[in-house]
Amino acid sequence: MEKTWRWFGRNDKITLPMLRQIGVEGIVTALHDVKNGEVWTRERITELRDYIESFGLRWSVVESLPVSESIKYGGADRDGLISNYIESLRNLGACGIRTVCYNFMPVLDWARTDLANPNPDGTSSLYFNLAEFAYFDCRILRREGAEADYAPEILAQVDQKAKSMTAEDDRRIIENIIIKTQGFVNGNIKEGDRDPVNIFRGLLELYKGIDKAKLRANLKYFLEAVMPVCNEAGVNMCVHPDDPPMQILGLPRIVCNEADIRWMLDAVPDKHNGLTFCAGSLSAGMQNDVPALARQFARRTHFVHLRSTCVFPDGSFKEASHFGGRANIIELIRIFEAENPKLPMRVDHAPLMLGDEAKGYNAGYSFHGRMMALGQVEGMMAVVDRELGIERDYPVTVG
Repeated sequence: MEKTWRWFGRNDKITLPMLRQIGVEGIVTALHDVKNGEVWTRERITELRDYIESFGLRWSVVESLPVSESIKYGGADRDGLISNYIESLRNLGACGIRTVCYNFMPVLDWARTDLANPNPDGTSSLYFNLAEFAYFDCRILRREGAEADYAPEILAQVDQKAKSMTAEDDRRIIENIIIKTQGFVNGNIKEGDRDPVNIFRGLLELYKGIDKAKLRANLKYFLEAVMPVCNEAGVNMCVHPDDPPMQILGLPRIVCNEADIRWMLDAVPDKHNGLTFCAGSLSAGMQNDVPALARQFARRTHFVHLRSTCVFPDGSFKEASHFGGRANIIELIRIFEAENPKLPMRVDHAPLMLGDEAKGYNAGYSFHGRMMALGQVEGMMAVVDRELGIERDYPVTVG
């Protein structure tokens, strides 16, 4: 697979020369300063593509060209927003960028409650504590009917937390769930917004009356509209699974498991309608046998995220070593290398380590942690390539 890295543009503290030195081949990025719903022009795309190529790298994947909330919930302006999206896809294809990762998750792209949960070796990882999330939902957000979504033992933990949580604890949870994991990726809420909880309540209101069937219908409507330009421009659309792969905050989630993925691919059976196989997101759901899903959907996978999670009995989960957890990454590499050794892959999230925590990196996107993960995955790829008889050129240092 092509070794790629998510890079957040020229303001990213991690530079392209750094990435070239550690063996990265392709860049996963976006026009992060273009507002959601606006057209990505050829001039802006070409400028960033050429900048990336000036460092001997290539712009392999767009992650992401955001799907506006109004498209997801079916607002009155969705057709105009879809027209803009189509124009952006056409421009990307014309500039030679032909893989677009997107998601169809309402309001929250991804959720964690702790962005630096300690590990025994002194590193720290992302963590989703279901009881803390329920505390946010029931006691901070105060969503109507929230208690009905949680088991009695989780609600008992919420009651216990309410006795000891301080205003600072509440602020930390709010930042972790709806700000720090969202704002740096064209999120709905960003650092500095006043009263983010109230903004968030307003976003949830937009989905009143939107159930799983309706959200599925809106996804199908969107995909049917964009597939003609994908065929014209040779652009692959690859949806990211829901993270976590479960219903949260009363919102419908439609890319959580085998049945959901099968429905999405069959609803619009075009080869350009595919999957971002995020092993981390899928492994966070105990309903998912991750290697089995990879075998089933490898031919419709256009992009791979390799990471893994450990899941606890109550549904909480923590991001794991790339050697551990539920994902079985080396088996995934066997599956995807056999199917398409040129498939773009990134290692996704990784631990904070060796001073990463002081650098102000975006949540989940450390440098040293991801560099270690890339080295681990590259080693696994070398073993698998030898098993499969795949020849790959590795860099040689000449002294």
